[in-house]
Amino acid sequence: MHPFTVIEAVIALNAGGLVGVPTDTVYGVAADPWSESGMNALFDLKGRGPEHPVALLVADLEQAHELVVITALAERLAAEFWPGPLTLVLPAARDLPPWIGDQARGTVGVRVPQHPVALDLLDKAGTLAVTSANRSGEEAAVDHEQALQIFGDAMIGYLQGAGSAGLASTVLDATVDPPAVLRAGPVAWPREDGDEG
Repeated sequence: MHPFTVIEAVIALNAGGLVGVPTDTVYGVAADPWSESGMNALFDLKGRGPEHPVALLVADLEQAHELVVITALAERLAAEFWPGPLTLVLPAARDLPPWIGDQARGTVGVRVPQHPVALDLLDKAGTLAVTSANRSGEEAAVDHEQALQIFGDAMIGYLQGAGSAGLASTVLDATVDPPAVLRAGPVAWPREDGDEG
């Protein structure tokens, strides 16, 4: 199988397909968040439904502004931890399709990854829904080879590389102050210096 390229990944995503992408946390599965068929395929692949929202990866804070309300608290957290393994749950900035975010709360999880392949893809494809490459409840793949073993041709292709941390991102609910940890991860919270934002 020839190495899958970023341009091929963009074409696949635009067609509603799923692609594998390395991130700074674990190896991930990406879908176009605006594609209902793509997102349904992602939920089917994971073995879970939209009641478990998938975080959106963005290339930078500017892309995040198109999706969520960047509060003063979020601005400080983004300045300190982005790019990096911190997902911020924030109010949606506009009406989003029902398969994006937590519709009941009107929130979306977003982050900027610190991985050159992921950032290159986000720069070319725009915002993506990305979740760990595993079936719900199982261990996440650390690289494209493990993801291929799990999913085979259920995904159109796999960008080569590995997750840097091997641990899913810390998820902080930044709609409250101080932020609440929804999932522990590489970014310790509250910080050891006692500063909660």
